[in-house]
Amino acid sequence: MNFHQETLPNGLTILAETSSRALSTGIGFFVKTGSRDETPDVAGVSHFLEHMAFKGNDRYSADDVNRRFDEIGAKYNAYTTEEHTVYHAVVLPEFVDLATDMLADLLRPALRADDFFMEQKVIIEEIGMYADMPPFVAYEKAMSRHFGNHPLGNSVLGTVSSIEALVPDRMRAYHDRRYSADNVIVAAAGKVDWSRFRALVEEKCGGWKKSGAVAKSPIPYEPGNDEIIPVERYEQECVLMLAPAPGASSPLRVAGDLLATILGDDTGSRLHWALAEPGKVESIDFGYHEYYGAGLYMLSAACTPDRMAENLAEIRRVLQAATQDGVTAEELDLAKNKVAARLVLSAEKPRNRLGPLAYGWAYRESYHTVVGELEELRSVTLGQIRALLEEYPLLPATTVLVGPLEEVAGVAAQ
Repeated sequence: MNFHQETLPNGLTILAETSSRALSTGIGFFVKTGSRDETPDVAGVSHFLEHMAFKGNDRYSADDVNRRFDEIGAKYNAYTTEEHTVYHAVVLPEFVDLATDMLADLLRPALRADDFFMEQKVIIEEIGMYADMPPFVAYEKAMSRHFGNHPLGNSVLGTVSSIEALVPDRMRAYHDRRYSADNVIVAAAGKVDWSRFRALVEEKCGGWKKSGAVAKSPIPYEPGNDEIIPVERYEQECVLMLAPAPGASSPLRVAGDLLATILGDDTGSRLHWALAEPGKVESIDFGYHEYYGAGLYMLSAACTPDRMAENLAEIRRVLQAATQDGVTAEELDLAKNKVAARLVLSAEKPRNRLGPLAYGWAYRESYHTVVGELEELRSVTLGQIRALLEEYPLLPATTVLVGPLEEVAGVAAQ
């Protein structure tokens, strides 16, 4: 593996992790913008823009975009999060030039009014679809409750009212400000000629303007109150719990990932043995999520309504025991094995290296090989886990329940 990095005069960053032995190439355009960057008057615009990117521009129609990707056998898609909007494709090496050309054009859509109003209806339907999914409703409410006025609590989709109020000119202004050269990372992984790739990106994107897009700030926040959302038609009760965790640049972030594995991995973790294995819940997950200047432990579970109070008490018992007593050396070693296997197996596909490559640079301005990541993982000690738990206790946690229940013992909803 060879790593390459260059920043163009306009501020656009180009990254590549090249391997002559790879048989495919992953390419991604990472725009450092998401719902966290939105104000109430444009709530949901980042995700809306992702849709609009596939409507084409003066070079390509919407049909051309899909057809040309399909003709070269590309696996392509896009997604929007709280902090990034990403356009990516995996292709055979001989189609790197074409795929890069197409992806670059996605970031410069025409944003025609006719396309806008047509896609506006699609977005509103999508919001309605997700509103019928209890886990998603719990997630949206929990993020809003937990972060309060912090922009990380913004909904990625926005609301029906915010999308209906959005107009093309506001979207264009947001696009000009946030899709600027100095707010984009272009990354490639796998079999790619660095010199050729770098030259192509400069040819396509070197004329893009800077905007001096404001960096995300670690705004302090106080976790909010619990909430119970009664929805009579749901058959299950879903719970989502959020607690503060290390941010993306914290030296404790790897320890945070290991702790989440010990507590919530779907095989052999504490929560799995306490709740999933005995059949008390249909599903349970506990993960670590990192952001600029903030992080989260996130627990989600679903069960029959009559078991929620009992299960919630058991979840809290497990989390409190870990906070007070820490973990064992054996648990830490087993977690390291699981995370190492996940890391190595994922890295065997170039497409899976795009995220670590781009996010590592976006969050920390650093590059780590797979070997380097393994060394960092293996070096975590019980002392670091203890320091992690002292700085970021697992309880209290913002708790949101969605389902038939109007009240649940132990949840002081407000």
